[in-house]
Amino acid sequence: MTDAEIAKDTSHADSHDVKLTPFTIFRYTYSVILLIFSIVLVVALMFTGNTKLASDVSPWAALFVCIAAVVWLSMIEGQQASLVGLPPVDPELYKDTHPVTYLNAATAFLGDNLDRYLMGRQFMVLLVVFIINLCGAPSSGDADVLGMPGWLKTIFLDVGLGMIIFTCQLGQLTTQVNASHCMLDFINNYFALFTLYVAMTIEFSGVMHSSYLIQNILSVLSGKPIQTNEEPKTGLTFAFFWGRVLMSLAILGFSLAVIVAALFQGKTMMVVKYPGVPNGASIFLFFFLCSIVGMLEGMQIAFFAVAKLPADERGTSLFGRKTCDLLFKGNGQNLPGFMIGRQLTVVASFFIVASITSMNIQPGSGDNIFGVSDGAQAFLNLGFHAAVVTTIIASITWQLAASAFPIAFLNNPVTYILLCFALFLEWTGLCAGAWVLARIMKKALKYEYDEVYVGTPEERAANNHADKDFADDAGKLYGGGFRGHAVGSHDALDGPIESKDAIDEEAVETA
Repeated sequence: MTDAEIAKDTSHADSHDVKLTPFTIFRYTYSVILLIFSIVLVVALMFTGNTKLASDVSPWAALFVCIAAVVWLSMIEGQQASLVGLPPVDPELYKDTHPVTYLNAATAFLGDNLDRYLMGRQFMVLLVVFIINLCGAPSSGDADVLGMPGWLKTIFLDVGLGMIIFTCQLGQLTTQVNASHCMLDFINNYFALFTLYVAMTIEFSGVMHSSYLIQNILSVLSGKPIQTNEEPKTGLTFAFFWGRVLMSLAILGFSLAVIVAALFQGKTMMVVKYPGVPNGASIFLFFFLCSIVGMLEGMQIAFFAVAKLPADERGTSLFGRKTCDLLFKGNGQNLPGFMIGRQLTVVASFFIVASITSMNIQPGSGDNIFGVSDGAQAFLNLGFHAAVVTTIIASITWQLAASAFPIAFLNNPVTYILLCFALFLEWTGLCAGAWVLARIMKKALKYEYDEVYVGTPEERAANNHADKDFADDAGKLYGGGFRGHAVGSHDALDGPIESKDAIDEEAVETA
Protein backbone atom coordinates (compact mmCIF):
# COMPACT_ATOMS: atom_id res chain seq x y z
CA MET A 1 0.00 0.00 0.00
CA THR A 2 1.39 3.39 -1.00
CA ASP A 3 1.37 6.58 1.04
CA ALA A 4 -1.40 7.94 -1.17
CA GLU A 5 -3.52 4.86 -0.64
CA ILE A 6 -3.06 5.06 3.11
CA ALA A 7 -4.00 8.73 3.01
CA LYS A 8 -7.56 7.89 1.83
CA ASP A 9 -8.63 4.25 1.96
CA THR A 10 -12.44 4.16 1.83
CA SER A 11 -12.53 0.40 2.42
CA HIS A 12 -12.34 1.22 6.12
CA ALA A 13 -15.23 3.70 6.01
CA ASP A 14 -17.57 1.50 8.05
CA SER A 15 -15.04 -0.50 10.06
CA HIS A 16 -16.46 0.53 13.45
CA ASP A 17 -20.15 1.00 12.62
CA VAL A 18 -22.43 -0.70 15.13
CA LYS A 19 -24.48 -3.56 13.69
CA LEU A 20 -28.16 -2.94 14.31
CA THR A 21 -30.38 -5.58 15.92
CA PRO A 22 -33.99 -5.24 17.14
CA PHE A 23 -32.78 -4.97 20.75
CA THR A 24 -30.18 -2.35 19.78
CA ILE A 25 -32.80 -0.30 17.93
CA PHE A 26 -35.11 -0.51 20.97
CA ARG A 27 -32.33 0.69 23.29
CA TYR A 28 -31.43 3.52 20.92
CA THR A 29 -35.07 4.61 20.58
CA TYR A 30 -36.00 4.74 24.23
CA SER A 31 -32.66 6.35 25.16
CA VAL A 32 -33.17 9.15 22.63
CA ILE A 33 -36.71 9.67 23.96
CA LEU A 34 -35.27 9.95 27.48
CA LEU A 35 -32.69 12.46 26.22
CA ILE A 36 -35.33 14.64 24.54
CA PHE A 37 -37.40 14.60 27.73
CA SER A 38 -34.31 15.45 29.80
CA ILE A 39 -33.48 18.42 27.55
CA VAL A 40 -37.05 19.74 27.83
CA LEU A 41 -36.92 19.24 31.59
CA VAL A 42 -33.62 21.09 32.04
CA VAL A 43 -34.78 24.04 29.90
CA ALA A 44 -38.08 24.15 31.79
CA LEU A 45 -36.21 24.29 35.09
CA MET A 46 -34.21 27.24 33.81
CA PHE A 47 -37.16 29.27 32.57
CA THR A 48 -39.18 28.70 35.73
CA GLY A 49 -36.27 30.00 37.82
CA ASN A 50 -35.66 26.64 39.44
CA THR A 51 -31.89 26.51 38.90
CA LYS A 52 -29.23 28.43 40.80
CA LEU A 53 -27.93 30.55 37.90
CA ALA A 54 -31.40 31.13 36.45
CA SER A 55 -32.70 32.50 39.75
CA ASP A 56 -29.58 34.53 40.57
CA VAL A 57 -28.97 35.99 37.09
CA SER A 58 -31.50 35.08 34.38
CA PRO A 59 -32.89 32.02 32.56
CA TRP A 60 -31.24 33.10 29.32
CA ALA A 61 -27.86 33.41 31.01
CA ALA A 62 -28.33 29.91 32.45
CA LEU A 63 -29.25 28.55 29.02
CA PHE A 64 -26.32 30.08 27.13
CA VAL A 65 -23.77 29.24 29.83
CA CYS A 66 -25.09 25.67 29.96
CA ILE A 67 -24.85 25.26 26.18
CA ALA A 68 -21.29 26.64 26.19
CA ALA A 69 -20.31 24.38 29.10
CA VAL A 70 -21.75 21.24 27.47
CA VAL A 71 -20.05 22.02 24.16
CA TRP A 72 -16.72 22.57 25.91
CA LEU A 73 -17.16 19.42 28.01
CA SER A 74 -17.75 17.44 24.83
CA MET A 75 -14.47 18.73 23.41
CA ILE A 76 -12.58 18.02 26.65
CA GLU A 77 -13.87 14.44 26.75
CA GLY A 78 -13.37 13.74 23.07
CA GLN A 79 -9.95 15.34 22.87
CA GLN A 80 -8.63 13.02 25.56
CA ALA A 81 -9.67 9.99 23.52
CA SER A 82 -7.76 11.39 20.55
CA LEU A 83 -4.61 12.49 22.32
CA VAL A 84 -4.07 9.28 24.29
CA GLY A 85 -4.36 7.17 21.15
CA LEU A 86 -2.22 9.08 18.66
CA PRO A 87 1.31 9.00 20.21
CA PRO A 88 2.41 5.73 18.53
CA VAL A 89 1.42 6.91 15.03
CA ASP A 90 4.03 8.54 12.81
CA PRO A 91 2.93 12.22 12.58
CA GLU A 92 4.20 12.40 9.01
CA LEU A 93 1.21 10.27 7.98
CA TYR A 94 -1.26 13.04 8.92
CA LYS A 95 0.90 16.16 8.82
CA ASP A 96 -0.50 17.30 5.46
CA THR A 97 -4.07 15.96 5.68
CA HIS A 98 -4.68 17.19 9.25
CA PRO A 99 -2.43 20.21 9.92
CA VAL A 100 -4.17 21.33 13.13
CA THR A 101 -4.14 17.78 14.49
CA TYR A 102 -0.41 17.85 13.81
CA LEU A 103 -0.11 21.08 15.85
CA ASN A 104 -2.04 19.45 18.71
CA ALA A 105 0.24 16.42 18.58
CA ALA A 106 3.45 18.48 18.30
CA THR A 107 2.49 20.27 21.53
CA ALA A 108 0.96 17.40 23.50
CA PHE A 109 3.63 14.81 22.71
CA LEU A 110 6.61 17.00 23.60
CA GLY A 111 8.31 15.75 26.76
CA ASP A 112 5.75 15.10 29.49
CA ASN A 113 3.17 17.49 28.07
CA LEU A 114 0.60 14.74 27.60
CA ASP A 115 0.63 14.04 31.34
CA ARG A 116 0.38 17.76 32.00
CA TYR A 117 -2.60 18.03 29.68
CA LEU A 118 -4.33 15.07 31.35
CA MET A 119 -3.78 16.60 34.78
CA GLY A 120 -5.27 19.96 33.74
CA ARG A 121 -8.04 18.29 31.80
CA GLN A 122 -9.22 16.36 34.84
CA PHE A 123 -9.74 19.61 36.73
CA MET A 124 -11.52 21.16 33.74
CA VAL A 125 -14.01 18.27 33.61
CA LEU A 126 -14.96 18.70 37.27
CA LEU A 127 -15.22 22.48 37.06
CA VAL A 128 -17.36 22.38 33.91
CA VAL A 129 -19.67 19.71 35.38
CA PHE A 130 -20.14 21.89 38.48
CA ILE A 131 -21.01 24.86 36.24
CA ILE A 132 -23.54 22.72 34.33
CA ASN A 133 -25.03 21.80 37.70
CA LEU A 134 -25.43 25.50 38.58
CA CYS A 135 -27.13 26.11 35.24
CA GLY A 136 -29.45 23.16 34.90
CA ALA A 137 -29.94 21.20 38.12
CA PRO A 138 -32.93 22.01 40.35
CA SER A 139 -31.93 24.40 43.13
CA SER A 140 -34.48 23.15 45.65
CA GLY A 141 -36.21 19.94 46.61
CA ASP A 142 -39.69 21.30 45.84
CA ALA A 143 -39.05 22.28 42.19
CA ASP A 144 -42.14 21.47 40.16
CA VAL A 145 -42.15 21.69 36.35
CA LEU A 146 -44.14 20.13 33.52
CA GLY A 147 -46.76 18.91 35.99
CA MET A 148 -44.87 15.68 36.58
CA PRO A 149 -46.32 13.10 38.99
CA GLY A 150 -44.46 12.60 42.26
CA TRP A 151 -42.70 9.36 41.31
CA LEU A 152 -41.41 10.83 38.04
CA LYS A 153 -40.28 13.99 39.82
CA THR A 154 -38.38 11.87 42.34
CA ILE A 155 -36.52 9.97 39.61
CA PHE A 156 -35.68 12.83 37.25
CA LEU A 157 -35.30 15.75 39.68
CA ASP A 158 -34.52 14.46 43.16
CA VAL A 159 -32.31 11.56 42.03
CA GLY A 160 -31.09 13.67 39.10
CA LEU A 161 -31.58 11.21 36.24
CA GLY A 162 -32.51 14.03 33.89
CA MET A 163 -29.20 15.87 34.39
CA ILE A 164 -27.24 12.61 34.25
CA ILE A 165 -28.71 11.62 30.86
CA PHE A 166 -28.43 15.20 29.59
CA THR A 167 -24.75 15.52 30.51
CA CYS A 168 -23.58 12.00 29.67
CA GLN A 169 -25.13 11.88 26.21
CA LEU A 170 -24.58 15.46 25.07
CA GLY A 171 -21.35 16.30 26.85
CA GLN A 172 -19.42 13.05 27.14
CA LEU A 173 -20.26 9.76 25.46
CA THR A 174 -21.19 11.15 22.02
CA THR A 175 -17.80 12.73 21.41
CA GLN A 176 -15.97 9.89 23.14
CA VAL A 177 -17.55 7.43 20.70
CA ASN A 178 -16.49 9.52 17.69
CA ALA A 179 -13.08 10.62 18.96
CA SER A 180 -12.05 7.07 19.86
CA HIS A 181 -12.03 6.15 16.16
CA CYS A 182 -11.96 9.54 14.41
CA MET A 183 -9.01 10.90 16.37
CA LEU A 184 -7.50 12.75 13.44
CA ASP A 185 -10.67 14.52 12.36
CA PHE A 186 -11.91 15.28 15.86
CA ILE A 187 -9.00 17.48 16.96
CA ASN A 188 -8.26 18.98 13.56
CA ASN A 189 -9.59 22.37 14.68
CA TYR A 190 -8.41 25.34 16.72
CA PHE A 191 -11.05 24.79 19.40
CA ALA A 192 -9.22 21.58 20.29
CA LEU A 193 -5.88 23.39 20.25
CA PHE A 194 -7.29 26.12 22.51
CA THR A 195 -8.61 23.47 24.92
CA LEU A 196 -5.18 21.82 24.99
CA TYR A 197 -3.52 25.12 25.89
CA VAL A 198 -6.09 25.84 28.62
CA ALA A 199 -5.54 22.40 30.20
CA MET A 200 -1.78 22.85 30.13
CA THR A 201 -2.10 26.37 31.56
CA ILE A 202 -4.14 24.99 34.46
CA GLU A 203 -1.44 22.40 35.13
CA PHE A 204 1.28 25.06 34.85
CA SER A 205 -0.52 27.24 37.39
CA GLY A 206 0.32 24.65 40.03
CA VAL A 207 -3.22 24.32 41.41
CA MET A 208 -3.07 20.53 40.95
CA HIS A 209 0.61 20.05 41.80
CA SER A 210 -0.08 18.34 45.13
CA SER A 211 -0.96 15.36 42.93
CA TYR A 212 2.74 15.07 42.06
CA LEU A 213 3.58 14.79 45.76
CA ILE A 214 1.08 11.93 46.02
CA GLN A 215 2.64 10.37 42.92
CA ASN A 216 6.11 10.50 44.49
CA ILE A 217 4.86 9.02 47.76
CA LEU A 218 3.17 6.12 45.94
CA SER A 219 6.30 5.58 43.87
CA VAL A 220 8.32 5.14 47.06
CA LEU A 221 5.72 2.87 48.68
CA SER A 222 5.37 0.63 45.63
CA GLY A 223 9.01 0.68 44.57
CA LYS A 224 7.93 1.61 41.03
CA PRO A 225 9.67 4.45 39.18
CA ILE A 226 7.77 7.41 37.77
CA GLN A 227 7.73 7.31 33.99
CA THR A 228 9.07 10.51 32.45
CA ASN A 229 10.38 11.71 29.10
CA GLU A 230 12.30 14.63 30.58
CA GLU A 231 15.54 15.18 32.45
CA PRO A 232 15.41 15.41 36.26
CA LYS A 233 14.52 18.89 37.54
CA THR A 234 17.40 20.95 38.91
CA GLY A 235 18.06 24.47 40.14
CA LEU A 236 15.32 27.01 39.57
CA THR A 237 13.16 24.46 37.73
CA PHE A 238 13.30 22.18 40.78
CA ALA A 239 12.49 25.05 43.17
CA PHE A 240 9.63 26.32 40.96
CA PHE A 241 8.14 22.82 40.76
CA TRP A 242 8.17 22.14 44.51
CA GLY A 243 7.09 25.70 45.26
CA ARG A 244 3.93 25.03 43.26
CA VAL A 245 3.47 21.74 45.13
CA LEU A 246 3.45 23.66 48.43
CA MET A 247 1.04 26.24 46.99
CA SER A 248 -1.23 23.45 45.79
CA LEU A 249 -1.23 21.82 49.21
CA ALA A 250 -2.29 25.15 50.72
CA ILE A 251 -5.10 25.54 48.15
CA LEU A 252 -6.23 21.96 48.71
CA GLY A 253 -6.25 22.41 52.49
CA PHE A 254 -8.21 25.67 52.26
CA SER A 255 -10.70 24.20 49.78
CA LEU A 256 -11.30 21.18 51.99
CA ALA A 257 -11.74 23.43 55.02
CA VAL A 258 -14.30 25.51 53.11
CA ILE A 259 -16.32 22.42 52.23
CA VAL A 260 -16.31 20.97 55.76
CA ALA A 261 -17.07 24.33 57.41
CA ALA A 262 -19.90 25.10 54.97
CA LEU A 263 -21.44 21.67 55.52
CA PHE A 264 -21.23 21.95 59.30
CA GLN A 265 -22.78 25.44 59.17
CA GLY A 266 -25.50 24.46 56.68
CA LYS A 267 -24.31 26.91 54.05
CA THR A 268 -24.45 24.65 50.98
CA MET A 269 -27.18 23.81 48.47
CA MET A 270 -27.58 20.48 50.25
CA VAL A 271 -29.72 22.27 52.87
CA VAL A 272 -31.93 23.72 50.14
CA LYS A 273 -32.29 20.63 47.94
CA TYR A 274 -32.40 18.00 50.67
CA PRO A 275 -33.46 19.83 53.86
CA GLY A 276 -34.10 16.61 55.76
CA VAL A 277 -30.46 15.49 55.60
CA PRO A 278 -28.47 16.37 58.78
CA ASN A 279 -25.24 18.32 58.33
CA GLY A 280 -23.17 15.45 59.71
CA ALA A 281 -24.74 13.07 57.22
CA SER A 282 -23.87 15.48 54.39
CA ILE A 283 -20.19 15.35 55.38
CA PHE A 284 -20.29 11.55 55.46
CA LEU A 285 -22.05 11.49 52.08
CA PHE A 286 -19.43 13.78 50.56
CA PHE A 287 -16.50 11.57 51.54
CA PHE A 288 -18.47 8.41 50.68
CA LEU A 289 -19.17 9.64 47.15
CA CYS A 290 -15.56 10.76 46.75
CA SER A 291 -14.56 7.20 47.63
CA ILE A 292 -17.02 5.73 45.10
CA VAL A 293 -15.77 8.04 42.36
CA GLY A 294 -12.19 7.25 43.35
CA MET A 295 -12.80 3.51 43.19
CA LEU A 296 -14.33 3.83 39.73
CA GLU A 297 -11.45 6.03 38.53
CA GLY A 298 -8.94 3.53 39.88
CA MET A 299 -10.82 0.50 38.57
CA GLN A 300 -10.48 1.56 34.93
CA ILE A 301 -6.72 1.90 35.39
CA ALA A 302 -6.44 -1.46 37.16
CA PHE A 303 -8.63 -3.25 34.61
CA PHE A 304 -6.59 -2.13 31.63
CA ALA A 305 -3.37 -2.96 33.49
CA VAL A 306 -4.38 -6.54 34.33
CA ALA A 307 -5.85 -7.13 30.85
CA LYS A 308 -2.25 -7.57 29.73
CA LEU A 309 -1.59 -10.30 32.31
CA PRO A 310 -2.30 -14.06 32.07
CA ALA A 311 -5.53 -15.09 33.81
CA ASP A 312 -3.77 -16.83 36.70
CA GLU A 313 -1.95 -13.61 37.64
CA ARG A 314 -4.91 -11.24 37.67
CA GLY A 315 -6.58 -11.94 41.00
CA THR A 316 -5.11 -13.38 44.17
CA SER A 317 -8.29 -13.51 46.29
CA LEU A 318 -11.85 -14.77 45.97
CA PHE A 319 -13.22 -11.39 44.90
CA GLY A 320 -10.22 -10.72 42.70
CA ARG A 321 -10.92 -13.89 40.73
CA LYS A 322 -14.67 -13.22 40.62
CA THR A 323 -14.00 -9.69 39.31
CA CYS A 324 -11.69 -10.95 36.55
CA ASP A 325 -14.00 -13.81 35.60
CA LEU A 326 -16.87 -11.37 35.16
CA LEU A 327 -14.82 -8.64 33.49
CA PHE A 328 -13.14 -10.90 30.91
CA LYS A 329 -16.08 -13.26 30.45
CA GLY A 330 -16.27 -14.69 26.93
CA ASN A 331 -14.18 -12.44 24.71
CA GLY A 332 -14.02 -9.50 27.09
CA GLN A 333 -17.30 -7.82 26.17
CA ASN A 334 -17.89 -6.69 29.75
CA LEU A 335 -14.90 -4.34 29.72
CA PRO A 336 -16.55 -1.80 27.36
CA GLY A 337 -19.80 -2.30 29.26
CA PHE A 338 -18.07 -1.33 32.49
CA MET A 339 -16.61 1.81 30.91
CA ILE A 340 -20.07 3.05 29.94
CA GLY A 341 -21.72 2.13 33.24
CA ARG A 342 -18.80 3.72 35.05
CA GLN A 343 -19.38 6.99 33.19
CA LEU A 344 -23.00 7.08 34.34
CA THR A 345 -22.08 6.36 37.96
CA VAL A 346 -19.28 8.94 38.05
CA VAL A 347 -21.45 11.69 36.55
CA ALA A 348 -24.28 10.91 38.97
CA SER A 349 -21.81 11.14 41.86
CA PHE A 350 -20.38 14.41 40.52
CA PHE A 351 -23.82 16.04 40.47
CA ILE A 352 -24.58 14.93 44.02
CA VAL A 353 -21.16 16.16 45.15
CA ALA A 354 -21.87 19.45 43.37
CA SER A 355 -25.12 19.76 45.33
CA ILE A 356 -23.34 18.94 48.58
CA THR A 357 -20.50 21.40 48.06
CA SER A 358 -22.14 24.31 46.15
CA MET A 359 -22.26 27.37 48.39
CA ASN A 360 -25.62 28.83 49.37
CA ILE A 361 -24.21 32.19 50.44
CA GLN A 362 -25.19 35.47 48.83
CA PRO A 363 -22.16 37.81 48.58
CA GLY A 364 -22.84 41.00 50.54
CA SER A 365 -25.06 39.26 53.08
CA GLY A 366 -22.33 39.40 55.73
CA ASP A 367 -22.37 35.61 56.04
CA ASN A 368 -19.34 34.82 53.87
CA ILE A 369 -17.44 31.65 54.72
CA PHE A 370 -14.41 32.38 56.94
CA GLY A 371 -15.23 36.08 56.50
CA VAL A 372 -13.72 36.25 53.00
CA SER A 373 -14.43 39.25 50.76
CA ASP A 374 -17.58 39.39 48.63
CA GLY A 375 -15.50 38.89 45.49
CA ALA A 376 -13.85 35.81 46.94
CA GLN A 377 -17.23 34.44 48.02
CA ALA A 378 -18.64 34.97 44.53
CA PHE A 379 -15.64 33.06 43.16
CA LEU A 380 -16.18 30.19 45.61
CA ASN A 381 -19.84 30.06 44.59
CA LEU A 382 -18.68 28.90 41.14
CA GLY A 383 -17.43 25.64 42.68
CA PHE A 384 -13.69 26.15 42.22
CA HIS A 385 -12.86 24.81 45.68
CA ALA A 386 -15.01 21.72 45.18
CA ALA A 387 -13.42 21.02 41.79
CA VAL A 388 -9.94 21.17 43.35
CA VAL A 389 -10.81 18.77 46.18
CA THR A 390 -12.75 16.34 44.00
CA THR A 391 -10.11 16.25 41.27
CA ILE A 392 -7.22 15.53 43.63
CA ILE A 393 -8.87 13.47 46.37
CA ALA A 394 -11.57 11.65 44.40
CA SER A 395 -9.86 11.19 41.04
CA ILE A 396 -6.13 11.60 40.49
CA THR A 397 -5.04 10.08 43.81
CA TRP A 398 -7.02 6.92 43.14
CA GLN A 399 -5.74 6.67 39.56
CA LEU A 400 -2.18 6.86 40.81
CA ALA A 401 -2.89 4.30 43.55
CA ALA A 402 -4.40 1.90 41.01
CA SER A 403 -1.36 2.33 38.75
CA ALA A 404 0.88 1.40 41.66
CA PHE A 405 -1.25 -1.40 43.12
CA PRO A 406 -3.60 -2.80 40.41
CA ILE A 407 -3.94 -6.26 41.97
CA ALA A 408 -4.94 -4.74 45.32
CA PHE A 409 -7.79 -2.94 43.56
CA LEU A 410 -8.95 -6.18 41.98
CA ASN A 411 -8.93 -8.04 45.28
CA ASN A 412 -11.16 -5.43 46.93
CA PRO A 413 -14.78 -6.74 47.26
CA VAL A 414 -16.07 -3.20 46.61
CA THR A 415 -14.54 -3.45 43.13
CA TYR A 416 -16.70 -6.47 42.33
CA ILE A 417 -19.85 -4.77 43.64
CA LEU A 418 -19.20 -1.60 41.61
CA LEU A 419 -18.41 -3.67 38.50
CA CYS A 420 -21.78 -5.44 38.78
CA PHE A 421 -23.55 -2.11 39.30
CA ALA A 422 -21.81 -0.48 36.32
CA LEU A 423 -22.65 -3.42 34.06
CA PHE A 424 -26.29 -3.21 35.16
CA LEU A 425 -26.43 0.49 34.31
CA GLU A 426 -24.96 -0.19 30.87
CA TRP A 427 -27.46 -2.99 30.29
CA THR A 428 -30.36 -0.60 30.94
CA GLY A 429 -29.30 1.38 27.85
CA LEU A 430 -30.01 4.73 29.50
CA CYS A 431 -27.31 6.41 27.42
CA ALA A 432 -27.42 4.20 24.33
CA GLY A 433 -28.72 7.20 22.41
CA ALA A 434 -25.17 8.57 22.44
CA TRP A 435 -24.39 6.18 19.58
CA VAL A 436 -27.25 7.70 17.57
CA LEU A 437 -25.98 11.20 18.27
CA ALA A 438 -22.44 10.12 17.43
CA ARG A 439 -23.58 8.79 14.05
CA ILE A 440 -25.43 12.04 13.32
CA MET A 441 -22.41 14.10 14.39
CA LYS A 442 -20.07 11.96 12.30
CA LYS A 443 -22.22 12.43 9.21
CA ALA A 444 -22.79 16.16 9.78
CA LEU A 445 -19.10 16.95 10.34
CA LYS A 446 -17.96 14.42 7.71
CA TYR A 447 -15.68 12.56 10.09
CA GLU A 448 -13.88 9.52 8.74
CA TYR A 449 -12.46 6.63 10.73
CA ASP A 450 -8.73 6.96 11.24
CA GLU A 451 -7.99 3.91 9.07
CA VAL A 452 -9.28 5.84 6.06
CA TYR A 453 -6.36 8.24 6.42
CA VAL A 454 -3.55 6.25 8.03
CA GLY A 455 -4.56 2.60 7.65
CA THR A 456 -4.64 -0.06 10.32
CA PRO A 457 -1.59 -0.82 12.50
CA GLU A 458 -0.79 -3.75 10.21
CA GLU A 459 -1.07 -1.62 7.07
CA ARG A 460 1.13 1.08 8.55
CA ALA A 461 3.76 -1.50 9.45
CA ALA A 462 3.67 -2.95 5.93
CA ASN A 463 4.21 0.55 4.53
CA ASN A 464 7.31 1.19 6.68
CA HIS A 465 5.39 3.42 9.09
CA ALA A 466 5.08 0.98 11.97
CA ASP A 467 3.63 2.35 15.19
CA LYS A 468 5.91 3.10 18.08
CA ASP A 469 5.21 0.93 21.10
CA PHE A 470 2.96 2.33 23.79
CA ALA A 471 5.09 3.26 26.77
CA ASP A 472 5.71 0.22 28.95
CA ASP A 473 3.46 0.87 31.94
CA ALA A 474 4.38 -2.28 33.83
CA GLY A 475 5.61 -1.22 37.24
CA LYS A 476 5.35 2.53 36.54
CA LEU A 477 3.03 5.35 37.47
CA TYR A 478 1.07 7.55 35.07
CA GLY A 479 -0.71 10.68 36.20
CA GLY A 480 -3.10 10.49 33.28
CA GLY A 481 -4.06 6.86 33.55
CA PHE A 482 -4.69 4.52 30.63
CA ARG A 483 -2.68 5.46 27.57
CA GLY A 484 -5.21 4.59 24.87
CA HIS A 485 -5.51 2.07 22.06
CA ALA A 486 -3.82 1.64 18.71
CA VAL A 487 -5.26 3.83 15.96
CA GLY A 488 -7.35 1.62 13.69
CA SER A 489 -7.96 -1.07 16.33
CA HIS A 490 -10.78 -1.87 18.75
CA ASP A 491 -11.11 0.02 22.01
CA ALA A 492 -13.35 -0.04 25.07
CA LEU A 493 -16.19 1.85 23.34
CA ASP A 494 -15.95 -0.22 20.16
CA GLY A 495 -16.40 -3.76 21.39
CA PRO A 496 -14.53 -6.75 22.83
CA ILE A 497 -10.83 -6.32 23.45
CA GLU A 498 -8.59 -9.35 23.10
CA SER A 499 -7.28 -10.54 26.43
CA LYS A 500 -3.70 -11.61 27.02
CA ASP A 501 -4.88 -15.26 27.05
CA ALA A 502 -6.53 -14.96 23.64
CA ILE A 503 -3.46 -13.32 22.14
CA ASP A 504 -1.20 -16.04 23.56
CA GLU A 505 -3.48 -18.80 22.28
CA GLU A 506 -3.56 -17.26 18.82
CA ALA A 507 0.25 -17.05 18.82
CA VAL A 508 0.50 -20.74 19.74
CA GLU A 509 -1.94 -21.75 16.99
CA THR A 510 -0.06 -19.82 14.32
CA ALA A 511 3.38 -20.95 15.49
